[in-house]
Amino acid sequence: MHNAGPMVLGAAEAFTTGTHHFANAGAPADTDRAELYDQRHRPLMGDLGKRLAALVPSDADVAEVAEAVARLVAMEQGTRPLRTHIDPSRDGSEVVSAVADRVRADFFRRIGLASLLTAGSSL
Repeated sequence: MHNAGPMVLGAAEAFTTGTHHFANAGAPADTDRAELYDQRHRPLMGDLGKRLAALVPSDADVAEVAEAVARLVAMEQGTRPLRTHIDPSRDGSEVVSAVADRVRADFFRRIGLASLLTAGSSL
């Protein structure tokens, strides 16, 4: 399971409401670099949390993630998709993943590893 939420300021998570998401964002350990980063990017990042939160519908429910996991677990082995997206913000990750998976599958075929591509996967 992957959640883009763990971050060093810059990435976005589908469910930011109620998570103190940006308050808990990491920062570089190198304080000189952190200061340079902050000077350069702070004006861009000032209200990013509010702008991202505005993309998530008010009725978005994190229970959708648990429901998706339960559906996947209930599926027969070998039929589960490689990825399942729960993304109420519609940030485009589903499209990006589909393209990346297709490119990766093409590469596997070119190098003779097509046997690793299962019929039930998104590859």
